[in-house]
Amino acid sequence: MKAKYLSIVLFCFALWACSEQKTDSNYQDIDPNSEKPQEYKLEVAKQQAKNRFPGDTLALRDYIINNYPSGTYLVEFDRTFTYNIPKPAVIYYKADANYIFAVIAKSKPGERNIETKNVVGFESSYINLDSTKLGTAFFWLTLFEYDKEGNFNKIWESEAPIHGGFNSMKLKKWTPKNTIYIELDYEDGIISGHRDYNFFLVDGIRNPPHLMETMMGIVHKRVLADVNKDKYPDYIEYIFNTTKWKLDSLYQVKIIDSLPFYWNGKKQLYVNDRNKKWFRRY
Repeated sequence: MKAKYLSIVLFCFALWACSEQKTDSNYQDIDPNSEKPQEYKLEVAKQQAKNRFPGDTLALRDYIINNYPSGTYLVEFDRTFTYNIPKPAVIYYKADANYIFAVIAKSKPGERNIETKNVVGFESSYINLDSTKLGTAFFWLTLFEYDKEGNFNKIWESEAPIHGGFNSMKLKKWTPKNTIYIELDYEDGIISGHRDYNFFLVDGIRNPPHLMETMMGIVHKRVLADVNKDKYPDYIEYIFNTTKWKLDSLYQVKIIDSLPFYWNGKKQLYVNDRNKKWFRRY
């Protein structure tokens, strides 16, 4: 009787192994640096999609594949318990037209094409140290308009100055000026925290946004503020001090000061009134 059950188990294992080998063979002939994997995944997604609408995410992926250079991708959120299936980095916004905010990652020409798994999530945040082996990614927040004729029209694109660690995107409102902005959140293992690149629509949705960075880490903190009361967002940057406790292995981190930065339109820089040598680009 035991031999009979053993034979059944071995037979089932053999069938599973054969099926796995057959499934893997679908990918063996695909060059990982080509666009075929992206196109294949898109076709599978189209077949499995149940509720589609004009200008949806699948249509946008198709547009990017056909109109952007090889190695360009519509980015997805990092995997979380909330999003077991990666969520595309897309926000639909209806105003005077049908708008779509999308995060697009482009590969640096002349280097290996990036793979989305290497630019999303905590581990990929270290790619900024040496990204040449895995390719260099350039992130762009892009605004598309989907017109009545069924076309995607690119209105503008604005670069996020970081190579990896993408986590999520959100549509927010800056209350003091009632200004809409898009927050791109990046995990950052180097500062043991995260960075947010905030794109403020200070001149309306159809004009390029204003970029401002906030962050939070063990010894890094920069928060949104309204310092000089103009239309541009400002921030407060905190200064930390690390002191050693009596035990050699323990440290104490304290905030000892804060410094307000505000946007100088003439210099196109964030400046402060304490030291002219301290300035920031965003």
